[in-house]
Amino acid sequence: MNEHKSPHQRKRERADARFHFYGFAAIALALAFLVFFFVDIIGKALPAFDETEVLATIHYSEAASKNYNKAIDKKMRGVVSRAWLRSLPAYMKAHPELMGSSAELWVLADSRVDQYIKQHDGHGLKSKHRRTVDAMLKDGKIRTVFNTTLFTNGDSKLPEYAGILAASVGTVFTLLITMLVAVPIGVMTAIYLEEFAEDNRFTRMVEVNINNLAAIPSILYGLLGLAIFISFFGVPRSSALAGGLTLALMTLPVIIITTRAALRAVPESIREAAYGLGASNLQTAWHHVLPLAMPGILTGSIIGLAQAMGETAPLIIVGMMAYIPEAPTTILDATTVLPAQIYTWSTESMRGYGERTAAGILVLLAVLLSLNALAVKLRNRSQQSW
Repeated sequence: MNEHKSPHQRKRERADARFHFYGFAAIALALAFLVFFFVDIIGKALPAFDETEVLATIHYSEAASKNYNKAIDKKMRGVVSRAWLRSLPAYMKAHPELMGSSAELWVLADSRVDQYIKQHDGHGLKSKHRRTVDAMLKDGKIRTVFNTTLFTNGDSKLPEYAGILAASVGTVFTLLITMLVAVPIGVMTAIYLEEFAEDNRFTRMVEVNINNLAAIPSILYGLLGLAIFISFFGVPRSSALAGGLTLALMTLPVIIITTRAALRAVPESIREAAYGLGASNLQTAWHHVLPLAMPGILTGSIIGLAQAMGETAPLIIVGMMAYIPEAPTTILDATTVLPAQIYTWSTESMRGYGERTAAGILVLLAVLLSLNALAVKLRNRSQQSW
């Protein structure tokens, strides 16, 4: 068969084969990088979900209520977490009946002890503390448990006590504000431009600007939010309200564009049938076009919110990089978000923060992938053929 092919035809077939090979190689390389990324992140994050506890004798005394280091034996200082010891005076004040007694308790270990138990290099544990830890290991006075601290605490200056609770609550508050502002305004804007506005120079200019706004760097929205919401309207800096409104500005163009695409996908025959039955423009759009376009609108909105959830640059500008040890209770309280918390931990030098950085990334990825999976499910479940 090849004998009857012209040189030009064989050349085209070789070019086609090379193109297929290059395409397959590109996909394989992308998958290899993706696998490497997930293996690396998961490998670094998994140790963060365990924490080390030591069995220590706690002395409840007047001296300990004034100096928490007096609550433990001298050899245990540097082994027991200082963050745990700092909470002891308040506990003793709330339980005065314990004064003058002692008890053996499983307490949180220092981060350097935790890193030593996990056999990580660069743990920074002093030799005298290492000998104490080795002796406790032989006596069964050290154990590893699930790290509930990571999910029940806010940020801390000590890595063993740092958690994502405050950042998670701040993220929820911020995204709720973003959703409540961006989705209604974006959908209504898209409906007006697609169903009611006349095709003239003004509407074309608005469309061009919306498309351009969807492509500009996100940090510019942070500057806009700083100028409008904080400087002009006086919204509290570092609050979920400031962050949510800023992200709403950034998400609006995405929601408008995806909503318009969903409205365009509805066949014109639906509109003509409604008009033929005497429906007005508003009735046609509200009762016929919008319900049919809703799956696409929901998909676009979810993807836009997922994109907003992963943003850090605009939130840095509005001050959401603050040290937040306690979860916010209102949208006006100073707070931070999960991406900003991850960035803060990544700049710390202590090894314990590195684990928490990877764990935070893993949690953020899980939420983002879940949101994208939900969007795909809604699209596939509600997809209609016309």
